This record gives sequence, structure tokens and C-alpha cells, in this order.
Amino acid sequence: MCDYSLHAVASRAAVAGETLVTTRFDLTSTRGFSGVDNPRIAVCLRPGTEIAFEADVQRERMMFHHSVGARLARFRQVDLDSPMHHHDALEFSNGTIVLLTDLVPGQRAAIVQLPANPAESTSEPTADTTPITETGNPIVA
Repeated sequence: MCDYSLHAVASRAAVAGETLVTTRFDLTSTRGFSGVDNPRIAVCLRPGTEIAFEADVQRERMMFHHSVGARLARFRQVDLDSPMHHHDALEFSNGTIVLLTDLVPGQRAAIVQLPANPAESTSEPTADTTPITETGNPIVA
């Protein structure tokens, strides 16, 4: 997903195995991911997407860079009840949660795994063929 602050930026869905880079997008004050080959298009992640950064992740806090202390993270959304706040975040393997907009630009990460999408499931749902009595209880043999 792409945060509300990126609605004016062209975007596309993430692809498994691709390399992304943290980017500050033109005409916005926010950051997110873009493809290495096109920094003007935001790459949107679905909650549950797992990524691995090439190096220890850096975030900006009060004009200084701080190490997160981890390289592996899962994308999630936070503060969904506050519509005017940033929601896109990464939860790192050490438990630290960082908003994407706080990441230092220029960091590279590979998509390790996309979340399962139930709509893409190829298995057919099976009907329950257990006989039911008039009272609504299943008949046990």
C-alpha cells in the first residue's frame, strides 16, 4: 500500500525478488520505496511483505541518522485510526517499528517474500456435505 501522502505520485505494486531503494519523492515531503531504475514511481507494498536491506538500516531523527540495528523487516501499517498521519511502516526483526517516511533516502532492500493473497488461491472451496437434522445439529454416525 502507499501512504496517503503519496496519492499524487505515480505508483505500482511490488514484485517478489526486486530491489527497492528508499526515496524522497518530488513535490512531497514524504519518503517511501521506488524501483532502482525509476525513482519517480512509488512502489507500494502490501502488509506482510518481507524485505531485507543490504546494510543496517538508518533512520532520521532530529537531523541525525540513527541505526535501527537490524536489516530484516516486515511491512505493516500503523495508526490507521488517524487519517492524517503516516501509516506505512516497517517492523524490524528486533521489534523496532519505523515509519517509511523516517528512513534515510538511498538505502537498498530486496523483497524476500510477498504475503499470500487469498484472491489468487487456485484451490476450489469445498462444500460441507455433513447431513444436518431439522434442529440444525449435524448427524453423527
